[in-house]
Amino acid sequence: MITFLSGGTGTPKLMQGYRTLIPDKEMTVIVNTAEDMWFSGSHLSPDLDTVMYLFAGLLDTKRWWGIQGDTTITSDFLKKIGYPEPVTLGDQDRAINIARAEMLRSGMTLTEATQHLSSRLRCDATILPMCDTEVTTCIRSDGTEMHYQEYWVGHRGAVTIDAIIRRCSEIPIATEQVIQAIRDADAVVIGPSNPVTSISPILECEGVKEALMDQFVVVISPFIGDVPVSGPAAELMLAWGMAPNGQATYDLYKEFTDVFVQDIRDPKPIEGAVCLDTLMTDVEASLALAEHIQNIIDTQKDLRNS
Repeated sequence: MITFLSGGTGTPKLMQGYRTLIPDKEMTVIVNTAEDMWFSGSHLSPDLDTVMYLFAGLLDTKRWWGIQGDTTITSDFLKKIGYPEPVTLGDQDRAINIARAEMLRSGMTLTEATQHLSSRLRCDATILPMCDTEVTTCIRSDGTEMHYQEYWVGHRGAVTIDAIIRRCSEIPIATEQVIQAIRDADAVVIGPSNPVTSISPILECEGVKEALMDQFVVVISPFIGDVPVSGPAAELMLAWGMAPNGQATYDLYKEFTDVFVQDIRDPKPIEGAVCLDTLMTDVEASLALAEHIQNIIDTQKDLRNS
């Protein structure tokens, strides 16, 4: 079994390749939930939904979010009557958000709601939120604090970042299922997701780092030189006081990393890193990277068993 730590784009691309390599049921995904938000009576969990839609065969892999072929009739009409929402939701996507909100209001944990929705969508992979309490990533810009979704979707990332803040009413604690998924895996893979807003919220959950230190962990850099493969990772790393490159990413994860993978095009070599083609431009490229990663894992497993 392979356990992934995932945000909403980079790691799902790697898992797309893995799906042709091993059965879905042999994959567990621990997902960032610090970008979740409530609005219009529904509960948005964008990274969880991206992972669920991937394994359900519904994901729009051109955008890497939402359901392929979805319509936005409800969002469009809300805007027309003067009630624009912070995020434009597809109509089928909205149904998932409404259902999850109802389950949470009825007393289900986010883990239980995710299990129920995954089952209804016929996902064979195990999909786990990082914790069952609310954690929110906020951006401070020119003295104004905003939800990460407002920064990335509302402002399209086009505002100055003064600080990244994690808001929670209680210390986030990884669920028993999350810790067990790390312990039971043949290896843990952290794909090329944003280190600040996708992976670090998972690592900040109590118990996760300690569990990772006892596992074989492979990390794939989301940077080529000082340019991120996608998204606002560079600006976020700088606001966090870190350089936007693979070395800084490795430094962030090094206490539990066994193999660090950087792109073959990266002009800044990292000592001990494995160089591979990490640009997953299509399914074939994702599969090729997955095969390389799995070969590393299998070799390590053979060494442990010899």
